[in-house]
Amino acid sequence: MQPATMKKKVLIVLTNTTRYGQTADPTGLWLGEATEFAQLVQEAGYRVDYVSPNGGFVPLDPRSMKYTDEEIMAFYETADFQQRALTASLAPSQVNPDDYIAIYYAGGHGVMWDFPDNQPLQQIAASIYASGGFVTSMCHGIAGLLNIRTADGGYLIAGRDITGFTKSEEWLAGKKSVVPFFNQTVAEKRGAHFKKHRAYREYAIQDGQLITGQNPFSAKAVARLLIQNLA
Repeated sequence: MQPATMKKKVLIVLTNTTRYGQTADPTGLWLGEATEFAQLVQEAGYRVDYVSPNGGFVPLDPRSMKYTDEEIMAFYETADFQQRALTASLAPSQVNPDDYIAIYYAGGHGVMWDFPDNQPLQQIAASIYASGGFVTSMCHGIAGLLNIRTADGGYLIAGRDITGFTKSEEWLAGKKSVVPFFNQTVAEKRGAHFKKHRAYREYAIQDGQLITGQNPFSAKAVARLLIQNLA
């Protein structure tokens, strides 16, 4: 393994969306999906940076605060996370893809509105992938992978095994009528082989340079798979 000072960084993508579409209901980043992943990656010796579609402020999904533990809260309370992730996340224009060995799309329902059509983020991910790096996502974060295209013009996820928040989990979450689409449905339309496990149980899979997790309880599993590949 390379010395920590020689390692490329990991880029974590967060949402700027504060509401479910045009409703009054608040949403945003699912806190644990960012903190649990970031903590394991940093403990493995990799520096992480945080980017969002617009840069700057990143809101938290208030529902995610009900699913915290002491470890999540401790990371959330660090000055580094509060400043670089939640207050002053990078804009895509500030990111050089060559600096990163992997990109990770964290979830929370907010990403459904600002991840899928953000071309600058798609270009960053495609560049990291083309350079041999990893494209990874968690839960709703798979929305960021749906429209990424490879150099030949095809969808990155076409013909690949991936996972993400399922239609059944969306129903169980009570959000089936407010989300703009189902990630599972669009992924399958893109030609992906969408895999799933029991609802709200840890599940992460790898297909080459793609690593994806099904739901909020899978962030550590995605981090472990990535770290194993980077070692």
